[in-house]
Amino acid sequence: MKMKARATFICCLVLFLATECSHHRPKIHIKNGDKPQSPERNPKTGRIQEKCHGSCSSPSNCSQPCGKHFHGEVGFTCDQKKWQKSTETCTSLSLDTLFQDSDDVSRLSVVAPSIPLHILDFRAPEPIESVAQGIRKNCPLDYACIIDVVKSSETTSGNIAFIVELLKNISTDLSDNVTREKMKSYGEVANHILNTTAISNWAFIPDVNASSDLLQSVNMFAGQLRIHNESENIVDELFIQTKGFHISRNTSEKSLNFSMHLNNTTEDILGMIEIPQQELRKLPPNASQAISIAFPTLGAILKEAHLKNVSLSRPVNGLVLSVVLPESLKEILLTFEKINKSRTARAQCVGWHFTQRRWDEKVCETTLDIMSKVKCRCNYTNALMSFSILMSPRLVTDKVLDYITCIGLSISILSLILCLIIEVTVWSRVVVTEISYMRHVCIVNIAVSLLTANVWFIVGSIFNRKDQDYNWCVAVTFFSHFFYLCLFFWMLFKALLIVYGILVIFRRMMKSRMMAIGFAIGYGCPLVIAVTTVAVTEPEKGYVRQEACWLNWDNTKALFAFVIPALVIVAVNLIVVLVVAFNTQRPSIGSSKSQDVAIIIRISKNVAILTPLLGLTWGFGIATLIEGTSLIFHIIFALLNAFQGFFILLFGTIMDHKIRDALKMRMSSLKGKSRVAENASLSPTNGSKLMNR
Repeated sequence: MKMKARATFICCLVLFLATECSHHRPKIHIKNGDKPQSPERNPKTGRIQEKCHGSCSSPSNCSQPCGKHFHGEVGFTCDQKKWQKSTETCTSLSLDTLFQDSDDVSRLSVVAPSIPLHILDFRAPEPIESVAQGIRKNCPLDYACIIDVVKSSETTSGNIAFIVELLKNISTDLSDNVTREKMKSYGEVANHILNTTAISNWAFIPDVNASSDLLQSVNMFAGQLRIHNESENIVDELFIQTKGFHISRNTSEKSLNFSMHLNNTTEDILGMIEIPQQELRKLPPNASQAISIAFPTLGAILKEAHLKNVSLSRPVNGLVLSVVLPESLKEILLTFEKINKSRTARAQCVGWHFTQRRWDEKVCETTLDIMSKVKCRCNYTNALMSFSILMSPRLVTDKVLDYITCIGLSISILSLILCLIIEVTVWSRVVVTEISYMRHVCIVNIAVSLLTANVWFIVGSIFNRKDQDYNWCVAVTFFSHFFYLCLFFWMLFKALLIVYGILVIFRRMMKSRMMAIGFAIGYGCPLVIAVTTVAVTEPEKGYVRQEACWLNWDNTKALFAFVIPALVIVAVNLIVVLVVAFNTQRPSIGSSKSQDVAIIIRISKNVAILTPLLGLTWGFGIATLIEGTSLIFHIIFALLNAFQGFFILLFGTIMDHKIRDALKMRMSSLKGKSRVAENASLSPTNGSKLMNR
């Protein structure tokens, strides 16, 4: 009884001393003002004292100490006569803070009445000199002892650099027997510094290779993992996922699918890794394994060593997918969903070269590039284990389309101005009947609408190259949308007028009523559509695109307010052209071949004239809307529509024999007036008057 009481007393004394010691030992303090925070929260701190004072001149530098509870300093560089933050090494983590809680738990856990007293050790713990030593001592089975400390730390640049070095040391010194539990803990630590809230702080880490070291460390550690089931989801964090499965030469084609969320997207971003069957046949008879890791945010922080100029950076536009395969496999297939799904966001498949620390486009081939996803065929080596897609710089084909558009629009604008001048010149001589009057009203309004739309298109193109003011961009988009719709609806009215002229012969509508219908269709309908579109989509800021002053497609599908009316009108006008062609063909019994040829020529002429006037060239736009369309369709569409103003001048004005006759009469009347004036000036009466003066 005395021994039992003595043991109980000593245990209580040890518990009391250990508890008291734990109150006086240094703990991790996450600073929020001056108040210590609980480890569950991850507050922002005032770790930086203040910026450097006074004016500066390039290339001056200065530094300031970190705030309380942080070690290191913050570096500033003079940029445009202002101090700008350049580096930061503020860290609250160290070997002591990593393992101090584990030491307390291990010391207290041995204090129990059922344990003999000679086991109790009252000596000070041995100092921990390395990460490997601390983990082997405190949590050798699952590495869990470091998770809470890391996750409760603030993601300063200094702490991020410390955690990268921590993971690097684990991959180097503790990768001899990697289990599922160890990999899961490793992923939780990596997930903490890959959080979207930590991305901006990576830029201030002095070591530019930190992001590449992180990727290489994760790949190296995952390469030592041994999976036991047929397929496993090993790590399932927000910003890092790890999966694996068994493979053999007899298995069919294998694939790993990933779905990860980004803060700036409403839907998950997808990625897939496939091992072709022809590659699996290269495996040895015994079973092997494949492991893959997906990162949604790592692409934003990977720095290429050779890209010193920021303007040359190539943004990553998908997941970063790493894969660990047997050495005998040399080729994999990857599918990436694009983060930026703009039609101008061309993709380039690349692999990360660990020794050169850069993206290498030579190791991958792009097999499919459409608006939403990209497929790649890549070579796999020990130095090339991570792959992604980059937003490719603008290709030569894009510049060709730009040149065609600029030249065509210039010619179109000049042609439309000349068309309007000719119409004004011959107006009184050609508008004899109601039908001819309305026909020329249509041509004038088509020319005015297209001319105004082209001007707004140029304004929008110039505006895109400058810093966008959102309200101005909305205005440019509205007027471009409105006048392009006016163009199509006036073309529709012209088609209806042609049908009216063919079908109605004896009964004619009054000119005033036809004018009212024409302006209601030509300007009223476009105004209703344009105003409705901006009213519905603008409250959610979904009217215009982020990259251009034009109708939004990705979020609100506002572009449908232009595409649907335009394609419907093109379809109606195509039917009208077929009706005209049918009525032009008047075969007679016993007609000769020469008459048949004349009919074919007349039909072809009518179709050629009506095609640009009724906007049928826009039908090629359907092909350009289909993903993966050949470049030739884009070039044809650009040529036909950029030169549409010239075609209207040619087929709607110059090829009209009545307008040509009116121009000849106008020119002859002008010549007649000039001759009369000349004869009058040379008459004897005028000569005598001049002599008398």
